[in-house]
Amino acid sequence: MDERVALITGAARGIGRAIAVALAKERWRVVINYRGNEGAARETLKLAEEAGGRGIIVRADVSVAADRARLVAETLAAFGRIDLLVNNAGIAPRERLDLLEMTEAGYDEVMATNLKGPLFLTQLIALRMIERKSEQAKIVNIGSLSAYTSSINRGEYCISKAGVGMMTQLFADRLAGYGINVYEVRPGIVHTDMTGAVRDKYDRMIAEGLLPIARWGEPADVARAVVAIARGCLPFSTGEVINVDGGFHLRRL
Repeated sequence: MDERVALITGAARGIGRAIAVALAKERWRVVINYRGNEGAARETLKLAEEAGGRGIIVRADVSVAADRARLVAETLAAFGRIDLLVNNAGIAPRERLDLLEMTEAGYDEVMATNLKGPLFLTQLIALRMIERKSEQAKIVNIGSLSAYTSSINRGEYCISKAGVGMMTQLFADRLAGYGINVYEVRPGIVHTDMTGAVRDKYDRMIAEGLLPIARWGEPADVARAVVAIARGCLPFSTGEVINVDGGFHLRRL
């Protein structure tokens, strides 16, 4: 059990970092994927090691097929196995544009990172899990409340996260026969770099009663849900959405 290996995409900062460190505390070996910020990735690795784990950093852009293949190859070269894949890497559109002004270039960039990349990385790793007959291997997709909440000035992001929801169901269906369970952890309003630009807006909305649990989410809140899955606490669940959103998903009058 001490050699369990988790690959976390987009793990240099924010939610991905919190997940990597939380798994390291559970003595998982962690593969910290990053796209551009090597310094932040090395800081995540340092925190993981201080937490009692061991790991490596791998630079790879999940939207690029050759990078995905190399990411898997370097993981297997280092540890020989992958027991948990966490598809966390994601981007917001470079520019928030009204739906009627959204560009194809912006759409393609967001979809390539947020949906196409995770889908084909999951395909690649699932095949390795099946070949290895990995016992209790798991896949976790980090979604978003944007999967079902309209934001007309970032439609490409909403569409990508809605796709992640269906991707979770598809792989859960396809892989259940191999004992590989698939989950979506769906964060709400969480303190990250991505939400920094709208912090004042959400401060106000939370104060006005947007959430039953009236506070911002933290990356550690999301990490706790992933750790519960990694521990095997949900063995008879697959394709499940685990909301980590302060109750945002509740419909209230």
